This record gives sequence, C-alpha cells and structure tokens, in this order.
Amino acid sequence: MSGTVITGATGFLGGAIAHRLLAEGERVIALGRDRAKLAALAEAGAETHALDLSSDDALPALDATGFIHCAALSSPWGTRAAFERANITGTRRALLLALEAGVRRFVHISSPSIYFRFADQDAVREDIPLPPPVNAYAATKAASESLVLAVPDLSPIILRPRGLYGPGDTALLPRLLRAAATRPLPLMRGGVAATDLTYIDDVADAAITALRARAAPSQIYNVSGGEALSIRMVAERAGAMVGLTVRWRKMPWPVVKTAAQAAESFCAALPGRPEPPVTAYSGGLFAFRQTLSLDRIGRELGWRPRVCFEAGLARTFAQRAP
Repeated sequence: MSGTVITGATGFLGGAIAHRLLAEGERVIALGRDRAKLAALAEAGAETHALDLSSDDALPALDATGFIHCAALSSPWGTRAAFERANITGTRRALLLALEAGVRRFVHISSPSIYFRFADQDAVREDIPLPPPVNAYAATKAASESLVLAVPDLSPIILRPRGLYGPGDTALLPRLLRAAATRPLPLMRGGVAATDLTYIDDVADAAITALRARAAPSQIYNVSGGEALSIRMVAERAGAMVGLTVRWRKMPWPVVKTAAQAAESFCAALPGRPEPPVTAYSGGLFAFRQTLSLDRIGRELGWRPRVCFEAGLARTFAQRAP
C-alpha cells in the first residue's frame, strides 16, 4: 500500500500535514522525536517511528511513494554546528531514506529567510539572485535546497512558506506577544515594515498539493497568505486577542542594527551562548517590507491561500475565549 513519510511529524507543520492526510484516509508514516505526540499520531492511525535525522540513529526500512520533509531547526539563534546537523545532515539522511523507500515525490519545506536582506522587498520571486545569508539558519536552509535539487530521481519540489501561525504555534505569535508584554516594540523607518503570514492549514494544503502534483516545472515555490500585512497591525491585532495593549518606541534602524550585532557578538562569547534580546535579523523584520510573489505556485500548481489573516487570527485564539 502506498503511503507518505512525514519527517518532523511531531512539529507544528508536520503534525498538521499528518492529521490532514489521515483524515483523508491516506497511509501516513510519521517520523519525529516527541514520543507523546507520536503516540497520539499512532492512535489516529499513523505508522510511527521515533527518529532524529540529525543523529546517527539507524534509518528504518520504509515503503512509500511520497515524502514530505518538515524536520528542521528553525530559530533566530543557535550554533552553526547545530543548524548544520539539523538542516544539512538531516536533509541528506532524509533523501537517503526516501531513495531507499522507493519514493517518487519528495517535498522539501524550506524558508524564505534565504531571501532576506536589509532592504525593502515586495513580491519577491523565487528566481531572484539570493543575497549572502543573514544567519546560520538561512545559510543551512539554502544549502539543504541544493542537496534536494541534486536528486532528480525523487521529483523534488521545494516550498518556501512564510510566517506560519495558527492553533498550536509556539514560535511566531507567542514570541511576538512575549516581547510586547515586557517592553515597547521598536518602530523604525516610519513603521513601513510589512510581511505576509500563512495560516497553518494553508501551508499543509500547499504541501499536499505539491505532493500530488503531476508536474512542477519550476520545482521551487513560495507559499504565503497572499496579504501584505503591516508588522504594526499584526502585533496590535494579536495583542488585542489576549487583552494586551502593544506599546511602540520610535528608534533609528542603524542604532538598532549596531546594538543587535554587538549583542550577538557578546552572547556568542558567553558560556552556553544565550540568545540575545534582539538579533540583527529579528530587528530587520521590524524595519523593512518583505513580501512574496505567489504567481508561480498559482500558475503551475494551481494553489492559492484560502484563509485570510483576520480569519486565521480568530481561529488561532478561539481556544482562549472563555
């Protein structure tokens, strides 16, 4: 019986994809490190394997036609070695596992952080020349893409989803709200900063669309909610959902960037390398416009987002309602 392997199935995106495929009656082979979440997936009908692809764990013998590689280290801070183990070694081993399993389509979840530069960029296309990577995460995600494209036998498709959020998110909106609860957020360059976020169900749908696509001429596709959202509006709307009034402080971007780079250097020299209060990359997200073009994925795969930000935000915080 054919099936789909999902790495990082105990994570935010991998779990959403696994549950969607299970609900559609598909055979799912879930790989992950969180044994409690693996047990829940097994209860839902998945075949599960506890596996850390970045380690030397033996690879299980699998039989599948599809493969969605979600496992990765995604963080604004960490050692280069940790990012390389998770995002380069982990991808290399995922490709080996897919080849041995007889997979015919490999979907790789990458990141639009590889586009990032300290400048405004609207409707960024997949084929633009990439800037020097802003951090180790961006560098290793770009390297992982090269590994995937070098295995044409797997008919690879690379997705670059922007800003995942939704119920179960522990990163994007929670981090933003924690910062807003403790201090004013920086308002730079007149508040022009904007981004496009993507509701978790839309990202899962894009991954499954790629998995089932007969052909993918360009192989690399942006994924987003398709709305250019003001960073100020995102923070204030999310804050309102939890009864938090978001405060802002006007700050000059050059000063923030210099201070962030100094903090990065200081924290990198400390034992344990604690995360600095702000990195140059995270500061840049509050300073510049960064949005994606969806023309290619719409034209070639027929995919479009379905959940607008207001609807997605309401779904995200619905469980908090009394």
